[in-house]
Amino acid sequence: MAVLLLQLIAPMQSWGSRSRFDDRDTEREPTKSGVLGLVASALGRPREADVSDLATLLFGVRVDRAGLLRTDYHTAQEGNGTAVTRRHYLSDAAFLVGLEGEQALLEQIGAALRNPVWPPFLGRKSFPPSQPLFVEGGLLDISLRDALYGAPAVHHSPDKVSRFVLELRSGEASKHSVSLRMDQPTGTYAERKYASRKVESWTSPPPAPRRTPDAPVPIDPRPQTPPGSV
Repeated sequence: MAVLLLQLIAPMQSWGSRSRFDDRDTEREPTKSGVLGLVASALGRPREADVSDLATLLFGVRVDRAGLLRTDYHTAQEGNGTAVTRRHYLSDAAFLVGLEGEQALLEQIGAALRNPVWPPFLGRKSFPPSQPLFVEGGLLDISLRDALYGAPAVHHSPDKVSRFVLELRSGEASKHSVSLRMDQPTGTYAERKYASRKVESWTSPPPAPRRTPDAPVPIDPRPQTPPGSV
């Protein structure tokens, strides 16, 4: 198995998992369904295409900059009246995302992120990324956990504490807080079918920022178990 790292940085991004028409939510970190949808778009797969190969990838996020939760107020004409909608998003957030799986598939994804078929956006079409999605040197032959621990911060001014959200394999135990996320694709994106998955969450001191915006990721290959992580 291999790991591919992505960076999701933008003035605004939104990762909804429970949205209805009048209240469009966002999670505080990227969802698996949202990131795989972004990957499918880069690969040129339409919404009716099979994404079962992508759904098998193990998914993890490191929150380098949590950003601020904001809400837009919208109105829309509905019959003879006006419907009010509230759309939530994250402002000035930065995330490192890792996908773990077969190297051949990750190589295809990495190439697509460099030259996407359709322009990428982070949750809404009006939210384009401000930095390339691919991370130089981000295809790695180490575990997802070690890749997220070892990579430098993707933002020049990271938060004082990094938060990790890592998908658990079936039957895998954790010493950290465990919760469910309802964002595991079980059909095409046109069908909008999702199942739950277990994730573990914890915090740790932040990694050092990258020296320059274009510098490759100097991954520390040693297993990372920082003292005092919770």
